[in-house]
Amino acid sequence: MNRNKIASLLASINPIDSVCISGWVRTRRDAKTFSFMEINDGSCRSNIQIIADDTLNNYEAVKKLSTGSAVTVFGVLRESPGKGQRWEIDASAIEIHGLAPESFPLQKKRHSDEFLREICHLRPRTNKFGAVFRIRSALSLAVHQFFNDQGFFYIHTPILTGSDCEGAGQLFKVTSLDMENLPKISGETDYQFDFFKKAAFLTVSGQLEAEMFALALGDVYTFGPTFRAENSNTSRHMAEFWMVEPEMAFCDLDQNMAHAESFVRYLINHALTHCADDIELFNAYVDKTLINTLNKIASGNFIRLTYTEAIDILKNSKKTFQYDIDWGSDLQTEHERYLCEDHFNGPLIIYNYPASIKPFYMRVNDDDKTVGAMDVIVPRIGEIIGGSQREERFSILSDRMAETGLNPQDYWWYLESRRYGSVPHSGYGLGFDRLIMLITGIGNIRDVIPFPRTPGNIDF
Repeated sequence: MNRNKIASLLASINPIDSVCISGWVRTRRDAKTFSFMEINDGSCRSNIQIIADDTLNNYEAVKKLSTGSAVTVFGVLRESPGKGQRWEIDASAIEIHGLAPESFPLQKKRHSDEFLREICHLRPRTNKFGAVFRIRSALSLAVHQFFNDQGFFYIHTPILTGSDCEGAGQLFKVTSLDMENLPKISGETDYQFDFFKKAAFLTVSGQLEAEMFALALGDVYTFGPTFRAENSNTSRHMAEFWMVEPEMAFCDLDQNMAHAESFVRYLINHALTHCADDIELFNAYVDKTLINTLNKIASGNFIRLTYTEAIDILKNSKKTFQYDIDWGSDLQTEHERYLCEDHFNGPLIIYNYPASIKPFYMRVNDDDKTVGAMDVIVPRIGEIIGGSQREERFSILSDRMAETGLNPQDYWWYLESRRYGSVPHSGYGLGFDRLIMLITGIGNIRDVIPFPRTPGNIDF
């Protein structure tokens, strides 16, 4: 059966003799011999009005439909004589699939985001979250379009790993062992009895594996879920989050920064062009400066400054920050947002960070103090992209591993790539969930992913 999408019908130029729409009842009210319903099928923000009269063979059942009930409507699409909508459907038949009781929690009123997180299985039916996830879908496709147009190859990197890309140790361990009866050797878990014969984890990044393919295929990218066992309840962190990670062979830091900037511009322009109706909802009800902010990012230049220049600006700002700032300390969100929103009033890229606060794989600069790292900073979010030129020199990479306390034997394959035809190469990671926060104006990362995973929350 062909079920027209409401989005397509609302864009119609002429009435259609026969249509079939399936969706969920948003509202219903009765007249003497008519029942007026608005239904939505999730294809767009707008509902479509249904006129059901007493000639329907199940009219009495139709009059009992409540908010949340699921129906299929057959009828004729015609211009509406009433105000508030251009089109309506004169129903010739209504098939009732599932009745929702009066206790259905999504009624015609505004619900708090906190309440809706408790019913994540139902919140996509609201206007706000329907719009969020339509935008997320459109931007997911745009990611693939961007890299495909530039000749990148899409690589599926593993979810399970035996190594820690970031060296921070905040990993989820994966095991097939009986947690109530762990095999021991010298007081430690004996992983020879485990599935992989060694400790295994959920990945925090697909970068290291993507590098291997960049050193064979040229330009590649990966796009998928990553995991971090960081006990954080901030509005910017989750245990499971999605990353877009391109890796480019024969690419230096300057080229890497330029590519990251063009990627952000592309995605924002795509959203403004293809998701305009949904973005207007967020501009009206979430952040009235949203569209102006997005247009500014999409059209203006990204300011570039070194980490050292950023520290000098912050120290001379005479602003009191929660976290003190000195050369060698990592930038916090409050520092990034001050630079972006107050000092420069626009997006920026900070580069050449101290080696002491960055992972082992970033290329050491000639000063032996900094590495070729870069972060893209945008309004309201702070860092949305982190990246670097990768260390392609075997001896220096080995030294950096030793400095950061990593066991080179765990990364033998990564080191070996520097023995055989190593080349300068660069890459970055874009936090896809933070991108959706930027484009929607939503302030909590839990509200831009279908089922957020945070400390103490694993429902749904």
